[in-house]
Amino acid sequence: MKIFKKKIKFPLLVLIFSVSILTFNACSEDDAEVTVNDDTEENLPDITGFPIVGTNQTKFFNNTTETATQSVGDDFYGQNANYQGKTPSYEDNGDGTVTDMVTGLMWEQSFDHNNDGSIDADDKLSYANILDVVNTTSTGGYTDWRVPTIKEMYSLMMFSGRDISTVQGDDTTGLTPFINTDYFDFAYGDTSAMERLIDVQCATTAVYVSDEVGETVFGVNLADGRIKGYGTDFMGGDKMFNYLLVRGRETYGINEYSDNNDGTITDTATGLMWMQNDSNSSMVWQDALSYAENFEYAGYTDWRLPDAKELQGIVDYTKSPATTNSATIDAIFNSTVIQNEAGEDDYAWYWSSTTHEAESADMQGGWGVYLAFGRCMGNMGTDTWTDVHGAGAQRSDPKDGDPSEFEDGHGPQGDAVRIYNYVRLVRDIN
Repeated sequence: MKIFKKKIKFPLLVLIFSVSILTFNACSEDDAEVTVNDDTEENLPDITGFPIVGTNQTKFFNNTTETATQSVGDDFYGQNANYQGKTPSYEDNGDGTVTDMVTGLMWEQSFDHNNDGSIDADDKLSYANILDVVNTTSTGGYTDWRVPTIKEMYSLMMFSGRDISTVQGDDTTGLTPFINTDYFDFAYGDTSAMERLIDVQCATTAVYVSDEVGETVFGVNLADGRIKGYGTDFMGGDKMFNYLLVRGRETYGINEYSDNNDGTITDTATGLMWMQNDSNSSMVWQDALSYAENFEYAGYTDWRLPDAKELQGIVDYTKSPATTNSATIDAIFNSTVIQNEAGEDDYAWYWSSTTHEAESADMQGGWGVYLAFGRCMGNMGTDTWTDVHGAGAQRSDPKDGDPSEFEDGHGPQGDAVRIYNYVRLVRDIN
């Protein structure tokens, strides 16, 4: 049974664009200009604000595995499947484009940019070339395509996918990526070109603003379900990225905060209210759920743990601890200062309500999604901790256990593992 259904008869508001030139901000010194057809008929729904697309996670989990359900009063109530948000909804336009009926954005449908019927390493480009390709792309007859922002790209992330980090070989049978393949043409990394299956890093306009590392682009990985910063240089050459271009309104992802002067912050763009302060202490995932479900503040009792997309929606990718001496969040919020693995003053990572499901037997439902609002540390084998993934990264860590088991980090980049993370609560206002 398909979770998503085409809404072929969805009433569309037809808009006529009379704009001749659209300036594209690619977070680069050289901006590119894209011509828009004056007489192009739009196929976009009339949507405003910053609606957060649900994660598509409908399963329930405990600390390690999937469970049948979680109801009010249960130990793990309050997770993502209890609060599923806006149901993802797409329309295949039949011309190589897909319209997201929640965000109002239109996407290229396929990673097959060579149009040769296959998706492989030849469909990837360097970051500089991706910034240029918008000048020549006319998919669906439109010429106003652009590289997506990090929040636009992340809107496509589906946490019904399963992380393949531990999968060996080139057999993709039964694997589930973090994008809806009923609408988008997707392929894992090209092993015939010496890539790993996991190499599906989709470029965005977000360049990490840090003086601690070289030029680093935030990419959304639809094979492993993460956001990381990736250097634009790789082994003496250019790092090659996957990409999907987007078009439509350019206000998606812009927050509209107001301080309620009672310790809460309203974002009218998303329809969410946030706690201005975080939890001021770290906790395991189960305790984070309980903390949220039993929280009362400002007359409200419906506070909850945000899902991964809601939490990512308040990351401010123009900031970093190194360059702005702050967490990657708007200054209207207060963030706890911590000591990171390198002994530096830094900022907390926050749990989401979303479980990061994986193919690995020891991970499966045992890891929870967090967003790094401070440096995303790694130990590169020399006992030197550095910001390897960038503040604003989205990763996952064990929901419970002994942190000392990971004191040297985890994985090939020695990723810092924090089983105890902080919490910033949210509630719906619509």
